[in-house]
Order: sequence, then structure tokens, then C-alpha cells
Amino acid sequence: MAEAGTSWLGLDGRTCAVTGAGGGLGQAIAKEFARDGANVVLLDLDVTLCAGVVAEITEAGGSATAVSCDVTDDESVADAAKAADGAFGGCDILVNNAGILRPGKLEELSMADWQTLLDINLNGYLRCAQAFGRGMLERSRGALVHVASIAASEPQAMSGAYSPSKAAVVMLSRQMAFEWGPRGVRSNVVSPGLVRTPLSEAFYQAPGVLERRSAAIPTRRICKPEDIASTAAFLASDRAEHITGQEIVVDGGLSQTLMSTVPRPGFE
Repeated sequence: MAEAGTSWLGLDGRTCAVTGAGGGLGQAIAKEFARDGANVVLLDLDVTLCAGVVAEITEAGGSATAVSCDVTDDESVADAAKAADGAFGGCDILVNNAGILRPGKLEELSMADWQTLLDINLNGYLRCAQAFGRGMLERSRGALVHVASIAASEPQAMSGAYSPSKAAVVMLSRQMAFEWGPRGVRSNVVSPGLVRTPLSEAFYQAPGVLERRSAAIPTRRICKPEDIASTAAFLASDRAEHITGQEIVVDGGLSQTLMSTVPRPGFE
């Protein structure tokens, strides 16, 4: 990782908490904020997944700590927010990233699986925003970045509550932007398209999948975790100080290809 230092984003000295920081996307986000000079609090249910990233950041001259956090539990989230405050003072930025996928056809999906996914992917975002945003509201300054998905606007079939949860995250962010904007706190969404992470790597190991997926994207490549991380850092920075209630889709143009799949004689 490049050495931490002054960044054009102006994040030096800010403190950023990242949920789901042990996963591929969360790790990339944590590293990006550290590169940009922020103190980073890596939050995950399993903090051992964050140990390597904390070591990498500190060895590069940055500041980071890992804190255990179960986003489905009020007390755990409250304790994590207190721990973050104790480590670096109040958090200036929260990146809501923790999430799961529970595949299943809607007609067969159990309410338990539906509720579990919503409690992490949606309720967890509100829970963390309330706990980490409280200090931001008191200081009249802060930024929330919520990781949603292209599935928020393009339904992902056979994925249970995943698309509904991500669509709700987008609206939750817009509502936060309206309610908290006058009090100095911004709220925005970054929605990845197809991203290659350890969680999705099994798909890309299947013969031909990488090639077929890449061919469907106008930029002809799969999104990297770093693409999402840099967008999150921009949205959290003062460079985006007049941007709130917005969603940036980072998908290489995939979501803009629908009409190109429709047969059009003479324009093939």
C-alpha cells in the first residue's frame, strides 16, 4: 500500500469507520481512506479478518484499529461507536458496507432468511448511522456513504430480499440527506455493478464467466474493489461538500445497456 500522506481529498486527520471491513470491498475502502490520510476504524463481526489490513495501514504510516461489531445488535453497535471515539475521537465519516446475500426464489423464501438479510443490509445501516451519526450531528459536520448495489434499481432475480434491501438503502440515504443536511451531515450512496471480490470469486472460476461478463460491460472489464473505494472517498470528502442524497452507480456502464439487448433490424 502506498504511504499515507496529504491527499487532494482533504481527508487528513479525519476519522472514518467502515462496517464489513473484513471483506474484500471493506478492506479496499479502509485502505483507500488510510491512503488519503484518514484514521480508519475497521468494523467487522470477525475482527481477525481485519488484522492484516490494520498492520498494512500502520506499517505505511497510517492510523487504524479494528473493533468487533455486530450490525444486527444495538448494544454491539453502540459499544463499537464508543470504542471508535476512544481510539481517535469522534468519527467524521461512516461507510456502511456490511452486507450478505441469501439466494432464493421468492415463492420459496423463508421469512427467517428474508428478515435476516434485511436486518443486516438495511436495519444495520440505520443502526450504525444512528450510533456513529450522533456525534456528527452534535458537531454539525459529517458524511455518510452507504454501499448499495446496481441491484437497487435492476432487480436481481433468485436473490431473495437482496434487491429490496438495496433499493431501501438508497431511499434511506435520501431521507437522511433531507433530515440531516440542515444539521451539517451529508448522506450518499455508491452502487457497485459486477465486482470481483473473494465473495464472488467462485463465479469467475467457472469457465467462460469472466469473458462473458466482461463482454457485457461497455468498459469491457469487471469492477475492482478499488473503483468503489475511491468513489466512497470522494463522496466523503470536502470535494463533494455540496453533494448529498445522491447515488453514484459504478458499473462500467452495465446498467445503460438494456436497450442494446433489444433486436433492432438494420442496427445490429
